[in-house]
Amino acid sequence: MGLELYAKVEEFLNFQDEVKELHSAFLGLIFEKGLDDIIDIGCGQGAFMMHLLANGVNAYGIDLSVEQIKICQAYNLNADAIPLEKVREKFSCATAIFDVINYIPKNELEQFFKDTSKVLTDNGYFIFDVNSLFGFEEVAQGSLNINNDDKFIAIDAIFENNELKTDITLFNKTKNNLYTKEEDTIIQYYHDIKFLKTTIINSGFEIENIINFNLHTDEEADKLIFICKK
Repeated sequence: MGLELYAKVEEFLNFQDEVKELHSAFLGLIFEKGLDDIIDIGCGQGAFMMHLLANGVNAYGIDLSVEQIKICQAYNLNADAIPLEKVREKFSCATAIFDVINYIPKNELEQFFKDTSKVLTDNGYFIFDVNSLFGFEEVAQGSLNINNDDKFIAIDAIFENNELKTDITLFNKTKNNLYTKEEDTIIQYYHDIKFLKTTIINSGFEIENIINFNLHTDEEADKLIFICKK
């Protein structure tokens, strides 16, 4: 689903400020709840885990991208490239940050929430964000081209029928001044609040709060942060 290619281009997308802002919001919620043992689902390159560890919070990360986990392990982070259902440990909190939930199709989401519940202790928390409809329609759509000395990246994202299809193309310059080409597609799914609430409750969680979050724009909330308790 394009995860490995996305790992290669992520650092060039200039989302660092937005990532830090979202991480700060999640850290605040974790400190507020006094949670000290976190599994970060879809941990990427481990940036949030580093923030947790720097604040004395135990952190374990999982991701389906082998390339992302290699980067985590290069930083000596405790992380594995395994699916959630393979995790056997228990944690006081699970996080899924920056669109992780939107990569999961509707027909797989309830099982994902149930698998999350299984890795939590009693009264454990699951804190995650999702894109709002405004976020998909007004923020995520569009085209982006990045050109530097040794690579060219083209990204085209279209939102139709509640799905955001993002085509990624990467050209890398070789020693002979030729280019290699890689391309793949990522699909994200819009989940409306009513569906999410029903799915969360059916999975054994209660919803403590839903926070409207303005990440990319002040015009309207482009994200929602869910705070759920087992």
